[in-house]
Amino acid sequence: MAALVDYGSSDDESPATGPSIPSGPSITAAPDVSLDDPMTSQLAIVKPTDKSMTYNAAYDDLYKPAAGPANPFTSNDGTLKRKNLLTGYAEETLISDATFLAQHRTFASLGYAADPSNPTNMVGDQTNVALYGGRNTVEYRPSKEESRDIKRRRQKKGDSTIVDGPGQYLGPWASYKNESESSEDEDAGEAVEYEEEATAPVSNPIIDKAGAEYLNVNTSGVEQTTFHGSEERDYLGRTYMHVPQDLDLNLGKESGSTPNFIPKKLIHTWKSHTKPINAIRFFPNSGHLLLSSSADAKIKLWDVYHNRELLRTFDGHTKSVNDITFTNSGDKFLSASYDRQMKLWDTETGQCINRFSTGKIPHVIRFNPDESKHHEFIAGMSDKKIVQFDTRTAAVVQEYDHHLGPVNTLTFVDENRRFISTSDDKSLRAWEYGIPVPIKFIAEPYMYSMVRSALHPNGKYVALQSADNQVVVYATTERFRQNRKKSFRGHNNAGYAIDVDISPDGQFLMTGDSLGWVCFFDWKTCKMYHKIKASDQAITCAAWHPQEGSRVAVAGLDHTIKYYD
Repeated sequence: MAALVDYGSSDDESPATGPSIPSGPSITAAPDVSLDDPMTSQLAIVKPTDKSMTYNAAYDDLYKPAAGPANPFTSNDGTLKRKNLLTGYAEETLISDATFLAQHRTFASLGYAADPSNPTNMVGDQTNVALYGGRNTVEYRPSKEESRDIKRRRQKKGDSTIVDGPGQYLGPWASYKNESESSEDEDAGEAVEYEEEATAPVSNPIIDKAGAEYLNVNTSGVEQTTFHGSEERDYLGRTYMHVPQDLDLNLGKESGSTPNFIPKKLIHTWKSHTKPINAIRFFPNSGHLLLSSSADAKIKLWDVYHNRELLRTFDGHTKSVNDITFTNSGDKFLSASYDRQMKLWDTETGQCINRFSTGKIPHVIRFNPDESKHHEFIAGMSDKKIVQFDTRTAAVVQEYDHHLGPVNTLTFVDENRRFISTSDDKSLRAWEYGIPVPIKFIAEPYMYSMVRSALHPNGKYVALQSADNQVVVYATTERFRQNRKKSFRGHNNAGYAIDVDISPDGQFLMTGDSLGWVCFFDWKTCKMYHKIKASDQAITCAAWHPQEGSRVAVAGLDHTIKYYD
């Protein structure tokens, strides 16, 4: 627009006398507006598949250049590719699984891999490409000299029968010595020993925080025992193995001959263990003694009647004791521990009679209840095997190797001619004793790991604690079918190995709970009758007294054993 001027007078003859305003930049008062018809522009947009137009297009519209980015899904010939992925179209490349895995591992370990479109080109860390010559993990293998040097520097695996000391079992945990360390050991000699003596050991804050009670662990593996009772023998010279006769109760009668009742109140608490308790077992038939094993690597024997005191401590394991089991007479018992040792103990004297090991961790152990074969026992191991030992020779007489995971439970059935095993492979297998081929294999998609078992007193059923918060029941007859009408629910056990037990008369079923409850069910109706809040932590052990049908012992992660009536 023109610059503004000052008109001094309306007279045409007289000139303007006022000062002129300097001209400034031009200002656009309104934007440019297209004069094209918007309807015509909309009609100009046509699909690539259209073969006719609804209006007469001008010459300029027909030959306009293509605007916008190219279609990424259009091939070279102009046809549109279909999406085969959510993000678009991906071309398939022929590559084997072995080649893909080799390149994937190479990139994860060395930082480079071959370009799929051009295998001669490497992508990733080019420094490592030059260092290793572009070889993948399959091609990059040490030479024979390097392999011999690696083997020479590795510690020996050791003997599986030696727990601690020279020649102890290391197995896959055997470490490698660095070349510098080995040369220093060879050259320095005594200087290295002096340096080790002068260096103070680094304290463990966890052990320091736990206190001195956790330091009281037998690290040597040498068996020892301590008697804690008020007197080792009575006035007749009898030890605690003698069944009490001065009670109102006959402890010699047949188990389950009297009706059982559900306990309601706490009558005693035993405290001595310093870590969670893994198993509790009443003395066979009479139940006047109680045996317990704990993660503090100790086994303790308790008096159930009279003073209800701690009688003896069996100390010989170096790690947590998983399971314990009495012989039929109760004069001996077996213990299994995470130190890969199984030991046979004398209940009366505390002496260790024999030791058994396969180099693997035993999870469960059971004597053969048959008197003719009572010198043998079976153990479920962490290496998926069930191993049969002879206590007289400490030799392995049979192996049952069909499970695909660590073995959790072993239950003798059918008058001890067969046994049932369960494993982390979520299966159940039945075996003829002494024959290493399963006679029954049950594995269904809906099955979970079964971690604890209890045989019904009538011998026809076995109750199994399933990891899906229920107790399932299987028949012990020829077909070993699951009884789908019997399922005990209402407790939580996921993540824990929760014990299950059945009353001596077969009327009630008891199970622990991960929230600290002890739950009681009716065997016939599968309904929960009663539950007791025993602890703030998980109750993992539960045992019914063999003679007094209204008394049970429970234990768990709170280090205590509680006795209910």
